[in-house]
Amino acid sequence: MDRFDNIPETALSWHRDGAGAALATVVETWGSAPRRIGAQLAISGDGRIEGSVSGGCVEGAVIVEAMEALEEGAHRLLEFGVSDDDAFAVGLACGGTIRILVEPVGSAMPAALLADLVRARADRKAMAYAVNVETGERRLVGPEAFPNRMRMDRSGFEEDAQTFVAVHNPPLRLVVVGAVHIAQALVPMARIAGYDPVVIDPRDTFASPARFPDTRLMHDWPDEAVETLGLDARTALVLLTHDPKLDDPAIMAALKADVFYIGALGSTRTHAKRVARLEDAGFTARQIGRIRGPIGLDIGAAGPAEIAVATLAQMTQVLRQG
Repeated sequence: MDRFDNIPETALSWHRDGAGAALATVVETWGSAPRRIGAQLAISGDGRIEGSVSGGCVEGAVIVEAMEALEEGAHRLLEFGVSDDDAFAVGLACGGTIRILVEPVGSAMPAALLADLVRARADRKAMAYAVNVETGERRLVGPEAFPNRMRMDRSGFEEDAQTFVAVHNPPLRLVVVGAVHIAQALVPMARIAGYDPVVIDPRDTFASPARFPDTRLMHDWPDEAVETLGLDARTALVLLTHDPKLDDPAIMAALKADVFYIGALGSTRTHAKRVARLEDAGFTARQIGRIRGPIGLDIGAAGPAEIAVATLAQMTQVLRQG
């Protein structure tokens, strides 16, 4: 999955600065196309670029088309065949074909609409941008309009073959309570899978930069930390301390929020006690049922690294399948 980028933000900034800007988006691919559908390239009126739509093999032609589209003020739908030689140059085994939509900002794509999208991205609000490539009709809608696409992070054309939907989900975030050995294995795995990890543990000795390099560490109590972070539908919460004083407040906050995954370490007996405490606190069986405990897919995991694999696999299953 592509990491969260700043291509729409860059295009809006160039437009507002008076340089002019166009957004080029991969809308369809066949074969071994270099970039996934939804990948974007921003082109300024003075020739600057940010992002990529092909790994380098067609960018030059797209830039020329974008400059012409800026002059005309209308969108363009381009199609390129990526030859075997070009594909090999960008690390692919064989060629492919891509279609790219070029939209000048301020004419084809209203600047106000792009500003709304940028604002939603800054606020971690999931949005979908839908454009009819025949009529030029454009709209920005919430995730309820295209729930399957949003869940799967899958941009693409609708069945009418005219309406392209670009998914703009916030970055995935992993919040880990408990800086234990499993967390040391899970955090780098999750980062590779596209998550921005945060580790919460009031114990400085456990949550140290030496144990978790290049990771955001919070030494607050978990309930205070998750309130500071905010919990949303792109957040996974993993609880690894075995200590109700640390785990329970974070679980309670997550059960009241819209996180897509809650996983808690512990045996079946430990989880039964956790369920009883939550019932006493007034949570319903349906709310409590959202907790995956014992944590992870049942793959016979043994040791911290394998438990981390099982946990990340379960997070992926819940994210993609619901």
